[in-house]
Amino acid sequence: MRGLLILIVVLAIALVVGDRVAVVLAQNEIARAIATEYELPDPPSVTIGGFPFLTQAVAGSYHTIDVGVGDWTGQDTTVNDLAVRLSDVSAPLAAVIDKRTSSLVAATATATAVVPYDTVENFAPSGVESIADSPDGLRVTGTFSIQGIPVPATVFVTVAPTEDGIEVTPVSAQPAIGGPTIPLAMLRQTLTFVVPLQQLPLGARLTEIQPGADGLHVTAVATEVSLSDLP
Repeated sequence: MRGLLILIVVLAIALVVGDRVAVVLAQNEIARAIATEYELPDPPSVTIGGFPFLTQAVAGSYHTIDVGVGDWTGQDTTVNDLAVRLSDVSAPLAAVIDKRTSSLVAATATATAVVPYDTVENFAPSGVESIADSPDGLRVTGTFSIQGIPVPATVFVTVAPTEDGIEVTPVSAQPAIGGPTIPLAMLRQTLTFVVPLQQLPLGARLTEIQPGADGLHVTAVATEVSLSDLP
C-alpha cells in the first residue's frame, strides 16, 4: 500500500510539473510569434490562465490569455502599459502543436493602456502649458485666446470616447487673479480638441477613460477577435 501511495504522489507531481512545463512553452511560443510577426522590440509577456493547462489544450478552449505589450504607437499616438486580456479563447489542439498561434480566436478582448499627459498635450491647442489630474478634476493651465485677447486661466475639462478619439471638453474656468471672466461657450470654441485614438489593437474600441496621476487610463473592448489582429 505504501508503495502505491508513493507511486500516486510521484505521478501527481509529474503531471503537475509536465503541465507547468507545457504552459510555459505555449506562452513562450505565443510571445515569440507576436514579437516576430509584429516586429516588437521585445517579446510581450504572455500568461495563460486556468489550471490545468493540458486539459484546456486538449479541449481547444482557454478561459483567459493575458498579453502584456508595454509601449505601443498607433494613429500617431503613443500609449504606455498596453495590456490585452483575451477571454474564452478557442484554438484547435493541432494548431497549437503546429505552432499556428494566429488561429487563436477570442470571444472578447479587453485592452487597457495609459495615454501620458505629454501625449495629450501634443494635440492640444496652442497656449496649453500643462495637463494634470487634481482633486477637483482634470486641470488644464495656460493662456487662451478669447476674442483675440490672451487670457491666462486654469480650465477644468472632461474626457470622453468618441468616433474620432478622446474628446477633451472644457466644463469650467478659473481666470488668473484680477483677470476677466471667461465665457464657457467661447472657451469651448478655443479649447475643445481630440486625441486621435479611436481604438487599441485587435480593433478594440474605446469604452472608458479615467484620468490618473500618470495619464489617461483607457479601456477598449472588441469581440470575436483573432490573435493575428494584434498590433
